[in-house]
Amino acid sequence: MILRTENIVKQYANHLALDNVSIEVPQASIYGLLGPNGAGKTTLIRIINQITAPDSGKVYFDGHKLQETDVYSIGYLPEERGLYKKMKVGEQAMYFARLKGLTKHDAEKSLRKWFEKFEIQAWWNKKVEELSKGMAQKVQFIVTILHNPKLLIFDEPFSGFDPINVNLLKTEILNLKKQGSTIIFSTHNMASVEEICDYITLINKSKNVLSGQIDEIRHNYGDNVFEIDYRGETDKLMENIGNNYQVLDSGEQKFFRKIKVKAITKETGNALISRIIKDAEIINFNEIIPSMNDIFIKIVEDDK
Repeated sequence: MILRTENIVKQYANHLALDNVSIEVPQASIYGLLGPNGAGKTTLIRIINQITAPDSGKVYFDGHKLQETDVYSIGYLPEERGLYKKMKVGEQAMYFARLKGLTKHDAEKSLRKWFEKFEIQAWWNKKVEELSKGMAQKVQFIVTILHNPKLLIFDEPFSGFDPINVNLLKTEILNLKKQGSTIIFSTHNMASVEEICDYITLINKSKNVLSGQIDEIRHNYGDNVFEIDYRGETDKLMENIGNNYQVLDSGEQKFFRKIKVKAITKETGNALISRIIKDAEIINFNEIIPSMNDIFIKIVEDDK
């Protein structure tokens, strides 16, 4: 594990921001940190970045207790961007790169490469205040990853980007993972979570209410609902599947029929196929797996 927190507690006046929150982030993974507004995600991120300290609990990084020098091995892109508007873009990027320990030569070489990759090299001598929001976010993304940190923390990294630039950033995040970086990814966009995350933790009301591998979680929250396209007689098909299934929907297409059923018992998809195939030609068979968006809403609503 590149990062582990144990029973983190953080209280602000009358508000308990984190209540015994523990997470384990595997190395070279993309880890989604999810939760509604005010759940405690940002507080946990600030503790990992040593911006604030927990009231109790421990944080371990790369096999040891988190220490001050670990700041050089962590890159943090906050939701609220923080560039100095009156400074020139290149000058400011160089400043942040030097703060992260890069030499002037290495910083400029790496920055020039990334500016060209993101097609913003023409803005090197422009002031930050002249940049669009998307351009400024590209600059801050670059300075976050420039020193090749072991752990990257992105808080709503796609906010304000058009679809083309969202895809650009997703590609770069996946490339960083391939190169060995570990990414904590905090977002409200559940489609992005399903697309790029390997693991997630869902924090609600200051507690860790769900953690695990994303595909496993989605299957565990499945309702044993199956959708089948087939050719054959519906009456015969229904006779074969028996009382173990509840029909949720059915209909006819031009060349085949469709049916959606829910297993009353815990029968597998293979068991259902073996029942149907006796008198029907199966064209398509799918288990309906809930989306992370559905799971998020269910858990948060049930926790009210």
